[in-house]
Amino acid sequence: MLCTRLTNARFLTMEPDHPVAHDLGIWQGRIVGLDDAVTSLPARETVDLQGATVLPGFIDAHVHLAWTGFKQNTPSIAGRTRIDDVLSVVAEAVARTRAPGDWVSIAGYDQRALGRHLTAADLDRVSDGRKLYLLHDSGHGCVVNTAVLDLLPDGIPHENGFLAEQAMGAARALRLPYSQEDLAEAIGRAARTCLAEGVTACAEAGIGGALFGHSPVELGAYQLARDKGLLPLRVQLMVSADRLRPVDTHESDGFPSALDLGLRTGFGDDRLSVGALKIYTDGGMMARTAALTRPYEGLDHAGQLQDDPDVLTDVIVDGHLAGWQLAVHAIGDRAADIALDAIERAQRLRPRPEARHRIEHAGLIRPDQLPRFARLGVTAVVQPTFLRCFGDDYASIMGEERAPWMYRGKAFLDHGIPLVGSSDRPVADGSPLRAVQFMVERVSASGLLIGPDEAVTVDQALHAYTVAGARACHWEDRLGSLTPGKRADLVVLGDDPRRVDPSRIGDIEVARTYVDGLPIRPRA
Repeated sequence: MLCTRLTNARFLTMEPDHPVAHDLGIWQGRIVGLDDAVTSLPARETVDLQGATVLPGFIDAHVHLAWTGFKQNTPSIAGRTRIDDVLSVVAEAVARTRAPGDWVSIAGYDQRALGRHLTAADLDRVSDGRKLYLLHDSGHGCVVNTAVLDLLPDGIPHENGFLAEQAMGAARALRLPYSQEDLAEAIGRAARTCLAEGVTACAEAGIGGALFGHSPVELGAYQLARDKGLLPLRVQLMVSADRLRPVDTHESDGFPSALDLGLRTGFGDDRLSVGALKIYTDGGMMARTAALTRPYEGLDHAGQLQDDPDVLTDVIVDGHLAGWQLAVHAIGDRAADIALDAIERAQRLRPRPEARHRIEHAGLIRPDQLPRFARLGVTAVVQPTFLRCFGDDYASIMGEERAPWMYRGKAFLDHGIPLVGSSDRPVADGSPLRAVQFMVERVSASGLLIGPDEAVTVDQALHAYTVAGARACHWEDRLGSLTPGKRADLVVLGDDPRRVDPSRIGDIEVARTYVDGLPIRPRA
């Protein structure tokens, strides 16, 4: 007897041998069969989906759950275009804090909306003795007031209170870590948002590190969230590379640094596990810190690397030697060169063709870099919504020649490079369906066409958020398609993305999500 039979639906299985089904059977959290294999079997429950379209649950291969959850509960200046309006929001947040000396966090900072960066002097006008920290929406910079600048070690660079990359990390280090209880609650809030958009599994893109980490015991917060029932979807945790440390191991082990106890990719179960080693090579386009081979249009610089190229190379090689899958953050084409060079060196030292190393973002990839991606077997984990949300700005700073190279789609597939979709939430909108729409249309929110030759089909875009996402996370034996034997993670849609006009894909209703065969309705 089946636990559940889902019927009267259009199941888009993402399985070539059985691409469309009308019935699906579930037993103990797994798919046991499709159509005739289950139609006549008795079931404890039969659910009539009334003609809905059902896909494998979406996999978001690059998110920041804790950051998303905290941002949802943090005062925000998003959308403000006047300095005085921004300072008014900051002043209100300051007034709600208990005492002078407290930290006040503000979300939604983006200098582009204001026409210039805020300065420490601006913030000093409303700080009233508090320490102010305005995180840039990209996550690659912040603005602080003089009370924070005075606490920074000597030599930390800043521009009138704006701190980028490692300098931002120095400011973050001044603050106490979040408690595991607070982290678990934030993770739970973000997880419910993911579920509401059809995401049933995701990869958290870096815990414990100086740039994006929230606590040196952040992995424990995810365990706590799971124990408390706050983690209703599958999560794979990338570990920030700055958590590795030198170790004395047996010479036959062949690696000079490791996480404590030799923990590496693959530890855990199918609900919570350790994924790739996250390595940052550059910054972001929004903050103008992505490392390019030639300057941004209209600016006299080409971004920045996170460290000396030789140091970055050593980290990448050491991670590979220690047995990790690598997730190398590389947005600019110069950063991608460094990542590809290092991965090639690492594979030459110790071949691991099954490692499935990833380049996260791959925001600007030159034509000559594509064959190297393919030859090295590197996966491209892109964020299509970046161009939907920020494409007008990104196209202007890249210029006419380079704009078509941003967040590619078709070129990766044409070269045999695995194309994986993700959101990088909360940097951008997290909806997979809106990202699928952009991948098909290549049109920004304002209507600007960006790299139309990089458009892919609806099927290819859906593949990027299901089958390819599962493979990138080494989940292909259990997730990514509606195949008998795999986990019954499903998303029920109000329409078929392949049958509606592409301009409507992003507006399709997510009616319900299933995880392990159970319907999950996100709590408010």
